[in-house]
Amino acid sequence: MNSVSSSPTDHCDDEQPPLRRKPSQRRSARRVERMLDACAELLDEIGYDALSTTRIAERADVAIGSVYQFFPDKRAITQALTQRNVELFIARVGRRFMTEDYPGWWHAVDAIIGEYVDMHRTVPGFRSLRFGDAVDLNLLDSVSENNTVIAGRLRGLLLAEFGMADSEELDLSLTVAVEAGGAVLALAFRRDPMGWPPLVDEAKRLIREYLSSQLRRTQSGLKGRRTSEDQPQATTSESPADPQASAASHAGPAGRL
Repeated sequence: MNSVSSSPTDHCDDEQPPLRRKPSQRRSARRVERMLDACAELLDEIGYDALSTTRIAERADVAIGSVYQFFPDKRAITQALTQRNVELFIARVGRRFMTEDYPGWWHAVDAIIGEYVDMHRTVPGFRSLRFGDAVDLNLLDSVSENNTVIAGRLRGLLLAEFGMADSEELDLSLTVAVEAGGAVLALAFRRDPMGWPPLVDEAKRLIREYLSSQLRRTQSGLKGRRTSEDQPQATTSESPADPQASAASHAGPAGRL
């Protein structure tokens, strides 16, 4: 694994944590988790506008005073839930990177989207909240928008896994990819609550081809993970358009696409 340089978008905002205070005992921590679970269930059932701290307390079977002991309002609870979802998403992607061997970064793109789609289908509250943009574009961070934070976290994983040359251009490209892919995936879930497969596939293709183009343009690529014999010989649904031809003309010291 390569070391990953830090970035303002690599973490959530620590200046304004959603918790008034961190639970000091295991029992208190479990109570907070019940509040977050209740919030997730209610978001799917009634939506954010109808959500209230009273309803969360009732669903979690805790006193309303316990809610206010840890959270000032419903926004803070949804912020904590969003942060939990982000950590779950990054952990799931990280586990796949650790246990699966990807011949190219575009396979990792498919894995990232696959985890997002699976969480949308199976994790309570995720389809309603996503990464917070359904409530506030700055729910995760007071300065950076939610998708910028997610792009920064994914950037760290990709740098560590594939040795991509770090740059401001890569940071920008991943931000655009997250925004564009997220918009197409949102459309996929509007068409079908489980995610309309043709649009999910289009989101994967869009991100692969866009990042392939950007990585060629900036002469970024892989370091030591792939040899020239590993390059795909033709365009397929699982690889970006003609990466071999572009690698021959654009390969630099950072490696080949």
